[in-house]
Amino acid sequence: MKVFKFLFFLLLIFLIGSAIYFASKDGRYDIKESRLIEIHPSILYNTVNDYKTWEHWGPWKKEDSTMTFSYNANTVGVGGGYSWDGEFPGSMKTTAVQENVAIEQNLTLETPGGERSSKVGWEFTPKDNGVVEVSWKVEGEHTLMDKVYFAFSGTDFEGDMRTMYTSGLEGLETYVREQMEDHEVTIHGITEHGGGFYLYKTTSASGTNISTIMGKNYGEIDQFMKQKGMTQSGMPFTIYNEMNPNGSIIMSNAIPVPNAVDITEDSTVLSGYLPRTKAVRVSLQGDYTYLGKAWAEAMQYITQYKLTQSEQKPFEIYTNDPGNYPNPADWTTDIYIPIE
Repeated sequence: MKVFKFLFFLLLIFLIGSAIYFASKDGRYDIKESRLIEIHPSILYNTVNDYKTWEHWGPWKKEDSTMTFSYNANTVGVGGGYSWDGEFPGSMKTTAVQENVAIEQNLTLETPGGERSSKVGWEFTPKDNGVVEVSWKVEGEHTLMDKVYFAFSGTDFEGDMRTMYTSGLEGLETYVREQMEDHEVTIHGITEHGGGFYLYKTTSASGTNISTIMGKNYGEIDQFMKQKGMTQSGMPFTIYNEMNPNGSIIMSNAIPVPNAVDITEDSTVLSGYLPRTKAVRVSLQGDYTYLGKAWAEAMQYITQYKLTQSEQKPFEIYTNDPGNYPNPADWTTDIYIPIE
């Protein structure tokens, strides 16, 4: 009997000593992983700020294929949140945001040892050449039970979290790039464009330098308008005077103005007038790199319905400003092909 008492006291001493040992160990954790991504910070920020995107790029479903997601009425910004069921049910809620700069969130997990809470943070830091450093971090404190479990199970909590966050950042970049490639071509059929006065510059270009030349031309027209105190009355457009099979073109880059403009002989910026035009209208929502596809569908429509192009040159209108829409998937262009 004395032996059992002795063993009991030894076990008790061991348990008390272990409790004191683990209680004295620092259980705080502050883990951060970063990735350099060449994407506009607002696109990355808006993606992370909306929990409806998380199941598409988050790393946890790779670990638990049984996970299912539920979304709050609000999933964006302060107060937004979502939850999930699976091996470890949990939820997240956004507590603070700084637009395009930072996001703070609360994470709650249901574990076999009870509920666990952590603070999660995101930072979007612009670097050189359009690169953004995206940082994802988590901080909190382990309970005594967790410290004991990690010690005896051999679980590398920090290592596992770093692996998961690295995978998540890779998934975020892949998902955002896929979303930026989204595009849609819409055929509106036969319509009418009201026409009007415009200022323009005519130049030749090829597929490799057309964007550069367009930017230069629009810059010169804009500068001319500022010097003359003129206002823009519509969105910029391009008239395609000649389109050759080898990809070379002669184009007039134009900006609408309210009235006719007197032009001096030495000016490289000219004034023109677009008459009211009956045309086939086709819209592209997406990156300008898909304009070739939109033009092809427009020409297919003309062929299908046996329409005849008029002598007036086709043109495309850039209906929103890419400067205000960093995501190319949001850019919109209207193509007009005049018909008889």
